[in-house]
Amino acid sequence: MHSLSHKPYWLWLLVLGLLLAVLSFTWQARAQTSSPNALVLNIEGAIGPATKDYFERGLRNAREQGSEVVVVELDTPGGLVDTTRDIIRETLNSDLPVVMYVSPSGARAASAGTYLLYGSHVAAMAPSTHMGSATPVQLGGGGLTGGTDDEGENAEGESEGDGSAMERKVLEDAVSFIRSLAERHGRNADWAEEAVREAVNLTANQALEQNVINVIARDIDDLLAQIDGMTVVMEGGEHTLATADLAIERYDPDWRTQLLTLVTNPNIAYFLMIIGFYGLIFELSSPGSLFPGTIGVICLLLALFAFQVLPINYAGLALMVVGMALMIGEAFMPSFGVLGAGGIVAFVLGSVMLMDAEHLAISLPLIGGVALVSGGLMLWTLTRFATLRKSPVHSGAEELIGATAIALEDFATHGHVRLHGERWNAVSDAPVKQGDELEVMRLEGLTVFVTPR
Repeated sequence: MHSLSHKPYWLWLLVLGLLLAVLSFTWQARAQTSSPNALVLNIEGAIGPATKDYFERGLRNAREQGSEVVVVELDTPGGLVDTTRDIIRETLNSDLPVVMYVSPSGARAASAGTYLLYGSHVAAMAPSTHMGSATPVQLGGGGLTGGTDDEGENAEGESEGDGSAMERKVLEDAVSFIRSLAERHGRNADWAEEAVREAVNLTANQALEQNVINVIARDIDDLLAQIDGMTVVMEGGEHTLATADLAIERYDPDWRTQLLTLVTNPNIAYFLMIIGFYGLIFELSSPGSLFPGTIGVICLLLALFAFQVLPINYAGLALMVVGMALMIGEAFMPSFGVLGAGGIVAFVLGSVMLMDAEHLAISLPLIGGVALVSGGLMLWTLTRFATLRKSPVHSGAEELIGATAIALEDFATHGHVRLHGERWNAVSDAPVKQGDELEVMRLEGLTVFVTPR
């Protein structure tokens, strides 16, 4: 009993206090997250794989904290077809209302942004913003990009039958898609079709007048006040919004989104592939250095991940690989520039073909710079080989021919000489005295044939 009276009761009290503090913190956190709020996302720039990942995580976060509505501030020139369709599919099947809001003033919802507006439960724009140019540009990777006047003329020509069968299929598919979105949410389907076929645009006021959007709002607070009580079409039926006096909580892109955006940038992915390829080559040419190989493997894996989610042209990728292989072949098997020149041509053509969506294409100056560097390395290699061919031999039996040997003794025909610090058997075509300098004429086994200088 004496030992029980000395138990550290203060330790148990400390544990109990910590447990109560944790429970109190958890309860407060749940109380805060359970309060109604509007979760605000921000999508800026071209629509790509990183945008989709960010949007999906934003919806998941909104569900977990019990948000009433998700507001997406939108400013985009366009993006990828598949990614845009994925985001719209997530929006249509969401159990939370999604509001696409073109903001701030001066922003745009071109091409892919127009589709996102039509696919949202509520479409809104800030003053001095515009939308439209929804003609799909499906070159090789496929992109929904903001159209110029030339693109609009091409789109119109394609609709009249002047384009290829594939172009017409892409155009008609886009028209059907955006009309279905317009009909679902009761918006202007005729203008939507015109935006796809002729790449037309609307300002915010024009969009409201033509029933393309629902509201024009100065800011998020004004937006939430205007859409309060609005009835929207959800997957499970109609839903009335209750957005008055909602707390605004922002869910800005985090480091993961920023990293994914960086890696999936076509120029970065292209550069990572080049670094990875040359890193492996340097490692294989000098095994054991580890550093080039490690960096090369990491960069190549990152590039392959980016290519997996980007709309790459595999013919272009194959041309790039063949081009780099030919340039490396020129370094190891000099062909007076034939392999190298062919490699540079294949590499440049493959780089141009690799990704050709307008907002997800590789920069031509970057392609030219890499080609110039590769050409410079190839030229340096050829010059190096030419110099080595002209330089005297510094090793092997050939290096001994013409070398100077010193006679170690007097002899008439057979004796011994010192050559490069070593004792050799020698055969001379004339009598030799000790200390004479002799020139090596040829070598047979361990015997050198010499003649007096």
